[in-house]
Amino acid sequence: MNQKFSLNVNGTVHSVEADADMPLLYALCDDIGLNNPHFGCGLAQCGACTVHLDGQPIRSCITPLSAVGDGKIVTLAGLGTPEKPHPLQTAYVEEQVPQCGYCINGWIMTAAAFLRDKKKPTETEIKSALEGLKCRCGTHVAILRAVKRAAAMMG
Repeated sequence: MNQKFSLNVNGTVHSVEADADMPLLYALCDDIGLNNPHFGCGLAQCGACTVHLDGQPIRSCITPLSAVGDGKIVTLAGLGTPEKPHPLQTAYVEEQVPQCGYCINGWIMTAAAFLRDKKKPTETEIKSALEGLKCRCGTHVAILRAVKRAAAMMG
């Protein structure tokens, strides 16, 4: 049975009518029309679907709408703007990280929450924070450089 949900996404409230068990990812992409996050594995193993819910990174592919409540959702599009990008978005461009770009959503959203809470992280701490994310293009070294650069910018 469908229910009405009010989703606060990137500061805008959207009304969605759906089953309470429907994954948040489907509402974000199919009902609201966002281009990110992405469907990757559907099992919370790759990270392409990562968004922030009340500041914490979550895998939206396994988060049911009923678990969102009145939480604030931030997607990659809400992290920064073209005029004022988040330091991670700037660092990704400067380090020329993107290949296909499909996984960037998960890496940046996870790293943004990590860097918000951890100033001046070591490389080991960065690697640990990003554990479990997947990039099939093999840009892991460039991703680490970008996260280090962003950490220095946020420093």
